[in-house]
Amino acid sequence: MRSAIFDLDGTLVDTSADLMAAANAVFADWGLAARLGPEDAVTAFGGGRAMLRAGLARAGLSADETRVDAGFAPFVAHYRAKIDRFSTVYEGVEDTLATLQAQGWKLGICTNKPQDLADLLLGRLKLARFFPVVIGADALAVRKPHPLHLTETISRLGGDARRAVLVGDTITDYDTAKAANLPSILVTFGPNAEACRALNPTALLESYADLPPILERLVPA
Repeated sequence: MRSAIFDLDGTLVDTSADLMAAANAVFADWGLAARLGPEDAVTAFGGGRAMLRAGLARAGLSADETRVDAGFAPFVAHYRAKIDRFSTVYEGVEDTLATLQAQGWKLGICTNKPQDLADLLLGRLKLARFFPVVIGADALAVRKPHPLHLTETISRLGGDARRAVLVGDTITDYDTAKAANLPSILVTFGPNAEACRALNPTALLESYADLPPILERLVPA
């Protein structure tokens, strides 16, 4: 059984604006004038702690890990409260996922987003119906780039680890697929496009309309 496993943030959904809004709310709670904007989208996809460090540095403060850790729970609370205010599904995602389902592909998500937030976002954006298996960052004892995060996603789908592909948008996804000895497809329509090209993955994805033939080439029926 063929499986296509997807990262979530920056791959299926542009969540950067909502992530940065949550980080900015923490900075406001701290009385800091620092703000993240569209130019910080790559940092946003690096996670909450990366954004908190960036904001502290921008305010001229030390990114002390104790302070970063203290800000993480408030960040998550702010994010959960307005998780889908600005987030948008990338063009062509839903049509392509429906096509892959019709072709018999098993679809799953392997994300370093916390499980409850991944489930909440997928439900709000009406993407959950495509993914019978979603494994978040805190669902296992390991997370990407550990290959078990990916192979367990495939296993729970009932897929074959020899006939699977990971679609992502960062070096973390690339390294995860490489560690699992699987092909990687990295998207080029997000803020991390040049870095994705430089990694020389198995394939690059310019548009979701191109994904079915790419997958067919990498894992023939």
